[in-house]
Amino acid sequence: MSVGEDADAAGWPLELRGVTEAVVTTRGPNDRWNLAALGLFAGDPVTARTWGRTRTRRNFSARGGGFVQFTRDAVDFVDAACSVRELDDPVLASADAWVRVDSTVVESGTEGETEWVEWALEPVETHVERRIVPTTNRGHAAVVEATVAASRLDVAGYAAEDLRDRISFFARVVDRCGSARAAEAFRRLREHEDL
Repeated sequence: MSVGEDADAAGWPLELRGVTEAVVTTRGPNDRWNLAALGLFAGDPVTARTWGRTRTRRNFSARGGGFVQFTRDAVDFVDAACSVRELDDPVLASADAWVRVDSTVVESGTEGETEWVEWALEPVETHVERRIVPTTNRGHAAVVEATVAASRLDVAGYAAEDLRDRISFFARVVDRCGSARAAEAFRRLREHEDL
């Protein structure tokens, strides 16, 4: 697999703007691929932050990279963000596109009591699995926003009550606007986070 015609000049298969939510697989010491959510910050280079002593941080440090994936599957996103999921293969079946990246530390620090590391992500290999017609579904977006809020529940500096209110609001949006897959993702979010 190599960089295809769909990749932009920087080697990414799409234009990144602001923060793009993706998932990443990184190879652990057991040679399995750990799945996690990862926010990509547009720029040159594209960067991402890991918060705390996560498996992604450990694996980026030890292996120097991983596979960034773009998926529309809400269940895969929730599982990536809120559970420990290890895979035999680095690329999800639901990935519409993926990028194998090299990761290098740009900066590190502490916010509140949480350590963070900022990583530069350099594309090495890019592949587009599926071309899609983009749609805007409020239910799917609500799953993503609720997952981000849930991932911050135990982080110092965030008000848990405010986050739980946000999650409740997004639950109502999923009930009204979400697909069956979005509803399943929200059920799993509640299960993973004991909501």
